[in-house]
Amino acid sequence: MAKKNQTLGEFIIENQAAFPFSSGELSRLINSIRLAAKVVNHEVNKAGLVDITGAAGETNIQGEDQQKLDVYANEKFIQTLTNREIVCGIASEENDDFITISGQKNDHQNKYVVLMDPLDGSSNIDVNVSVGTIFSIYRRVTPLGTPVQLEDFLQPGHKQVAAGYVVYGTSTMLVYTTGHGVNGFTLNPALGSWYLSHPDMKFPEDGRIYSVNEGNYVHFPQGVKDYIKYCQQEEGERPYTSRYIGSLVSDFHRNMIKGGIYIYPTTSKAPDGKLRLLYECNPMAYIAEQAGGKASDGFRRIMDIEPKELHQRVPFFCGNSEMVEKVEDFMAR
Repeated sequence: MAKKNQTLGEFIIENQAAFPFSSGELSRLINSIRLAAKVVNHEVNKAGLVDITGAAGETNIQGEDQQKLDVYANEKFIQTLTNREIVCGIASEENDDFITISGQKNDHQNKYVVLMDPLDGSSNIDVNVSVGTIFSIYRRVTPLGTPVQLEDFLQPGHKQVAAGYVVYGTSTMLVYTTGHGVNGFTLNPALGSWYLSHPDMKFPEDGRIYSVNEGNYVHFPQGVKDYIKYCQQEEGERPYTSRYIGSLVSDFHRNMIKGGIYIYPTTSKAPDGKLRLLYECNPMAYIAEQAGGKASDGFRRIMDIEPKELHQRVPFFCGNSEMVEKVEDFMAR
């Protein structure tokens, strides 16, 4: 039983028995992510004091301008996971292709691949708004002893064995699930340890917040426009409150605690949506469902979508189950 204020290390050891076939690799992998998150957190907290804010002068595979901290976080997570020789492959939102981890003691024998958005919402760094890291873990499907292949990464979300995020905010939190509920750990910067602060996280039954960039309203599908009007009507518990930070991790984290829905639909400018299925939507969907919520592309469950490419984009509706279902009703009309 999870005990509030126990350390993340203690929690991992206590729950390792839930994975009888992992031989401790998954626990070591979560440990590596917590280490990399501490390093990135330290750098994020120096923003404004040293030259790590602003654009790096390059664009990533998404066609987006890379921020200096994007590059730094990407390098640190890849470096930590590679050096600890726990994974056989890594895919990152910042890299064109997946990375095969080779040259290990037991070459290509590791079971897990990691997909990640190393610094979500990094454009907010310059204005001191919360950003985050999102990660997703799968068991490889190709034979042990061989280099990883694309199919190891193109797995539907329901095959995830773990997923989580780190939010670098007023306090730094690591929230993750391994399919046995969602738990949140807060970093004590003085000791460098993570402590269980939010055990068994759940969406409240009633959600009253909607998070969407209403500046794109004229470009939204009619179903989304109708849902926003529904949220704004005075009736019963409505109107709902509109809150939008522009950082998926921050918006999701607030909505899971307070009760709400995050919306990033297709637009006439982004006909496939903007968020990445593998790096953002699948891990957040896994966490949402484990916390009693729901995630959809407006018509179907996010975690049932069969990925076709590494950087595939999809529309994303995620949060309280009833709110997501109401959006789906409007979309179906």
